[in-house]
Amino acid sequence: MTRALRADAERTVRTILEAAERVLSKDPSATMEQIAEAAGVARTTVHRRFATRDALLDALTAWAAERFAAAVDAARADTAPPLVGLYQVTANVLEVKIGWGFAMGRAAASSDPEVARVHADVLEKCDDLFRRARDAGVIRPDVDLAWARRVYYALIHEVSTGNGTDGEDAGALAGLIVDTLLRGIAPEGAIPL
Repeated sequence: MTRALRADAERTVRTILEAAERVLSKDPSATMEQIAEAAGVARTTVHRRFATRDALLDALTAWAAERFAAAVDAARADTAPPLVGLYQVTANVLEVKIGWGFAMGRAAASSDPEVARVHADVLEKCDDLFRRARDAGVIRPDVDLAWARRVYYALIHEVSTGNGTDGEDAGALAGLIVDTLLRGIAPEGAIPL
């Protein structure tokens, strides 16, 4: 059983993790010493909290997964109208994926069962939101929802990695993603279906 950290120790860990994200986003091979310097703490403080670089990276990935889950939950997509929920989830997730890009990029390869559980839970919530959107008429009834989710995830990935969207806020980017997902890229009425 792990003990809860004191508030000051918790702040120190958060400061180290935030610094690690900033430093590793710029240089994935950065050392613990560089991370300590960016966090404004002694190298020994980093080593006291994280015995190895791998332990720090694992903690960073778990921390980002927690932020990811909290962002999805904060959107309250299970009770909001589906279109509102889709937009809010997208905006919230973009903020995490853009702000924690290095750690979120590691999540797919993580062997941490808690990180896997978080991502499975988010996937289930996304599928539920897409079903609700279909039932409300926001998504056509003949659309393969698993395919739609994969397209949605791909759009989020492209936007969160900064491909042509630098400088835009998460709200505007969320609007772009939701509009592209639901309306496509052709002018209305241009392609008879």
